[in-house]
Amino acid sequence: MESQNKEVDALVQKITGLHAAISKLPSLSPGPDVNALFTDLVTACVPASPVDVTKLGPEAQKMREGLIRLCSEAEGKLEAHYSDMLAAFDNPLDHLGMFPYYSNYINLSKLEYELLARYVPGGIAPARVAFIGSGPLPFSSFVLAARHLPDTVFDNYDLCGAANERASKLFRADTDVGARMSFHTADVADLAGELGAYDVVFLAALVGMAAEEKAKVIAHLGAHMADGAALVVRSAHGARGFLYPIVDPEDIGRGGFEVLAVCHPDDDVVNSVIIARKSNDDVHVDGLQNGRGQHARRTVPVVSPPCRFGDPQEGGVCQSRSGLLIDETEAIRTCRACSHACVAA
Repeated sequence: MESQNKEVDALVQKITGLHAAISKLPSLSPGPDVNALFTDLVTACVPASPVDVTKLGPEAQKMREGLIRLCSEAEGKLEAHYSDMLAAFDNPLDHLGMFPYYSNYINLSKLEYELLARYVPGGIAPARVAFIGSGPLPFSSFVLAARHLPDTVFDNYDLCGAANERASKLFRADTDVGARMSFHTADVADLAGELGAYDVVFLAALVGMAAEEKAKVIAHLGAHMADGAALVVRSAHGARGFLYPIVDPEDIGRGGFEVLAVCHPDDDVVNSVIIARKSNDDVHVDGLQNGRGQHARRTVPVVSPPCRFGDPQEGGVCQSRSGLLIDETEAIRTCRACSHACVAA
């Protein structure tokens, strides 16, 4: 225990120093100093760590919240920079590999699709999908549309009109995926009836950066999504929680969803993935706001790590412990990917 405490203290000290250095940068646009500091930050956060960032003291929590916002701003500038570069080509989709982390989107989208296919009852063949927080480089939607969901229509939502303008330019020369992509400038809080039209909704990691904000977004989705629709939430685990917000599965349950699976990749993957389904009961935003909401306690199978994300028919996805059921309050379905890279969105 003492050695773990020392390890956590050393990590927090290192992250605090990096936060201070990043805070002093005159700009977060891509450049040698920015790239070097964020590379150091990711390198420090990705390895397995005993740290539980939700239990850090007030000063460290304040630092972490500020760091996540800096990461968000830097990520937005990086994506805008590469979106503009790609838009200069006649067919931008032929050059996506220019983005240094494009393979990460390929791996994460594959992971999310396979989790959906494995855990959503009846499988997954959505007619319409919404991606909330798609940004200027909507790689996740593109990869899902091009590689996994060839008949699905994607509606991409972002607060930033400029991000949507950039994103739409990337698809101007494509008659397949481009014909199935649309971009909308909107706050998720202003979406209501539209949400009921989607079979699956993806919630990007940086939509609602504080825990309370994220819980409100999820509760809003729970109030307006169709019963039985799937929700994919990107989260973080361990030291990766210095880079992205951590989503409490209990908040997803209180928002009106049944949590089906939680995956915490344990290699260099940054984002965790939570798969949920809109419940048929009426527990959602009202219960969250007035404290009276109760979501059903249930038993779920615990999935043993490691897992191999291959053909489900060949046992390639998350094999569970035979017959072991525990209460959701003690553990929820958890799997660990062995071979997938991280994604920032």
